[in-house]
This record gives sequence, C-alpha cells and structure tokens, in this order.
Amino acid sequence: MRLRVVARLLQIQRALVRHRLDEFVRATHIYRPLRYLYYFSPWTWFERSSGGSRGERLRLALEELGPIFVKFGQALSTRRDLLPLDVADELAKLQDSVPPFPADIAIGMIEVTFGRPLKEIFADFESTPLAAASIAQVHAATLNDGAEVVVKVLRPGMRAVIDLDLDVLDALAALADRHWVEARQVRPIEVVQEYRKTVTDELDLMREAGNASQLKRNFAGSQLLYVPQVYWDYCRQNVMVMERIHGIVVSQVEELRARGADIAKLAENGVEIFFTQVFRHNFFHADMHPGNIFVQLDDPKNPRYAAVDFGIVGTLQPRDQHYLAENFMAFFNRDYGRIARLHIESGWVPKGTRVDELESAVRTVCEPIYNKPLKEISFAVVLLRLFETARRFDMRVQPQLILLQKTLFNIEGLGRQLYPELDLWKTAQPVLAQWMRERTSPFTILREIRTHLPDALVALRQVPQIVQTALREAAQGTPPAVDAGAAQLRVEMRWLSARRDVSAAAGILWLCGLIWLLQTTQHRWFGVLQMIVAIVLFVRLRSTRRRVE
Repeated sequence: MRLRVVARLLQIQRALVRHRLDEFVRATHIYRPLRYLYYFSPWTWFERSSGGSRGERLRLALEELGPIFVKFGQALSTRRDLLPLDVADELAKLQDSVPPFPADIAIGMIEVTFGRPLKEIFADFESTPLAAASIAQVHAATLNDGAEVVVKVLRPGMRAVIDLDLDVLDALAALADRHWVEARQVRPIEVVQEYRKTVTDELDLMREAGNASQLKRNFAGSQLLYVPQVYWDYCRQNVMVMERIHGIVVSQVEELRARGADIAKLAENGVEIFFTQVFRHNFFHADMHPGNIFVQLDDPKNPRYAAVDFGIVGTLQPRDQHYLAENFMAFFNRDYGRIARLHIESGWVPKGTRVDELESAVRTVCEPIYNKPLKEISFAVVLLRLFETARRFDMRVQPQLILLQKTLFNIEGLGRQLYPELDLWKTAQPVLAQWMRERTSPFTILREIRTHLPDALVALRQVPQIVQTALREAAQGTPPAVDAGAAQLRVEMRWLSARRDVSAAAGILWLCGLIWLLQTTQHRWFGVLQMIVAIVLFVRLRSTRRRVE
C-alpha cells in the first residue's frame, strides 16, 4: 500500500475519531486488517468531539473528509425510510449546503479561465454563492445581453483530492477482495473502477454541459421535465454557464402543497421521467438527489420538474437494457419463472442454477410487495432478502448497473417524500409496455435495418479483396503448373464467373444477418432469417459449380 494512501487512511481515521464515529467503522470487515491503527493512535485516546447529535457528527465528518464522502451522504439522505429522522435531516444539508470556498478564489479562477476581468464577462455577478456542493459551487450572474444565468465553478484542487480518495477506495477494495468472504459476489474492485469513471467525468464541466444539452434535446417540447439552456461561449473545463431557473426544491413538500401543486401527478411524472430516460432515451440523469430537482408551478395542476447538475449521467448497453426491461415486465405480470430464466440467460447467476428454485426465491421476495403503495413497502427488508437470495444463488453484482440502481434508489426516495400512496408498479407498467411495443414494431425493425445496412455494405466491399488475397496465396502454394493443373484452373475460372450471379446477394444477406445478431438483443429471428436465405443461395451456388464442372 502506497505511503500517500496510508497517510490518507490516517486522516480518515482522525476525522472519524474526532466525531466519535470510529466504532462503526471498526465493526466492518474491510477495515479489520487496519484495526491496529486505532488501538495505537493517540487520537483515539485524546481527540474526541464533545458535543453534537449523531446526525450532526456524521455530517460534519463527511464534510471534513471531502467530496467522495459528501456524495455518499447525499445518496443516503434521500432514503428517509432507511435512516433515523435526525440523521436524515442532517444529511439532507449536504445536498446544497456544503461550506463554500471564498468568492475571490472563484472570481480569480473565472478571470484566469477567460483571460479578462470579470466585469467584461458578466454585467452582474453575485459574490455570495447560490449553493455549494462537494465538487463545485454556483453563483448567480447576468450576461451583458440581460440573460439571467448561473455560473458553476469547480472547487480548486478537486482533481488531486478525488484522485487520492479513489486510490484509497482502490486499496479498501483490494482489502475487501482479500479478506471478505462475499467479495466474489460483490466484486468490490470492479465496483470501484466503475465509480472512478463516474466521478472523474464529473470533474469536466464541458462534459456536463454536453450532458445538459443532450438531455434538453431529449425532452424538447415535453411538459414533464425542463432542462436549462447551456451558454457554450462561456463554458470551459472548470467553469460552466447555463440559464438560471426558478422553482421550488422538490423536498419542500409543504410549500408545494401550499402553492396548490398536484402532488400525486408530480410523483407519477417522476416515475415516467425515470423510465423514459432509461428505456426510451437510454440517457438518464444519475444524480437526482433533492438538491438537483426543482418544481415549476406555472400551472399547479400540471407541475413540471426542472433539473440541474448534469455531471453524472448513465447509459446502458442494449443487452442490459433489454434484460432489465424484460425483468420489469415479468415482475409487473408476476411471471417469476421468467425472471429466473432471464437471470440465468443474462449470466447474472451461474448457468447451472435450477430455474424452479430461483423462481421460488424470487416469488418469496417480490410477491409481498406487489401492487402495494410505497408507504406499505419496507425496502430495507426487501433489500435484505434480495441480498440473501443473491448469496444463496451465487448472484454477482453487475458493476455496469450500479449507477442505475443508485438512481432508482434516489427516485424511490423522492417518491416516498412526495406521495407515499404512489403505486410505483402501476405507474411504471404502461410506460414500459409502450416502449416494448415500439421496440417490436415493423417501423422500428426497418429503422434498425437502415441504420446497420451501411456498415454491412462497407464490410461487403472488403469481401472481393479478401477473396483475391486468398486465391493469390493459394496459387502461390500450388506446385508447378501441369496439364491437369491448367484444366483445373480453367474450371475454377468458369466457377468464378458463374458464381457472380448469386455471391453478392448471398454475401450481403449473410453479413447483414451476422451484424444483426451481434448488434441487437431483440428480433434475433430477423438476423437468423437473413442467414438462412444466404445459405439457400450458397446451396444454389454449389449446384451451379457442379454443372460447371
């Protein structure tokens, strides 16, 4: 373990001890090899915080430890059903109330980035930040044309801090992989690698601006979600400027009710937005804690969400998207056998798993929560049972799905705050069913054919060169020409001439079918059909060769 990582672990230990949180960490498996750091540390004996509630101590410790830990607290804060209320209330302050860095530093960074004084960039700039988060803080400003904007400025030195904490996570993951019995299923090293990519992307505000623009295009004209406009001329890697939006923070439920908002519709719209982003757009906002979600009440009976902070977005591979959709639909239909078969087909559980046993285990977990409102579901119990099922059937964590699981965790937490009577399943099923119908429609199939056909044609253009190369190499390896060889060569020439009639069509069909099978997880029958037709043409080609010979 590198010296800098050990030093950071000591810093973490000191913060935990100072805020009287070290007992919880020492109880975990992954810190067990380092427990002697506590026993021999003078901080354990002398340096202790004297006051504050447990929630306040936890929040202060996370703030002291930096952005990685703050983000962990933000994620926890959305799950008031899983936390004591005093802890949840304190962690909620991490959503947009992290201590800011000095305004003169932010102004200096802006002036250095743009190479000119602040007054030449903005007509007005508020030095007091609107909000401060773990990665950046936001200031209100006005452009020279009068447009109201917000200026997001990256915290100084963030990359070095986050890189060090990610190295610490790597070290802890390695310890977990070595000393934790269940590490093979949880795959801590791969999970941390996936998280590293997510957090590193968040440090590039140009990438965030691109994410915002894509999300705005996806919901253009929609009354469900509003995404602010990006001002590209004012965006750099460490500074981003976008339209300022006005609304009520989604967690202020009493204020929303006082303003006449249709809370039930708002909660249902949140579910529809999530499933639309994940399945229809395959591009979803993956940092949906309450500090990033506002509600616009121009029409209280039709409230509209407005999102900010697009540093973390997620996408899915077509294979994972397909299997997730199938699993959701199977759950909506109470087809637990289908869920079991999907888990085996996808490789999420070992191939030798008995379908009937897995089906029974899934039914035991899912049936008690089917068709119930959020307020009657204990997700703590559900998660515990799912983990027990995963352990029993050697189910492995899918690192590529962790971002989606985190987002779903946040969405469910928001829904519980807004409208506990929400029937999550009844709301989601029509959205997903419509998407699956569209995926299997003839128009979608034709559109996919048109999309993949240029690639197939490009590959087909390489076939003659491949054939020529093969023939040349074969000819070079042939013994000196004799009369029999010359006769054979004439036969081959006639054969090559005769096959032109069908080779192009057969080759196109074969390649299209192969590409179809490789690039899609749905409508595989269409690719198989193309390959069957190609085989028929090749059979015809063989009969043509026999006639030529």
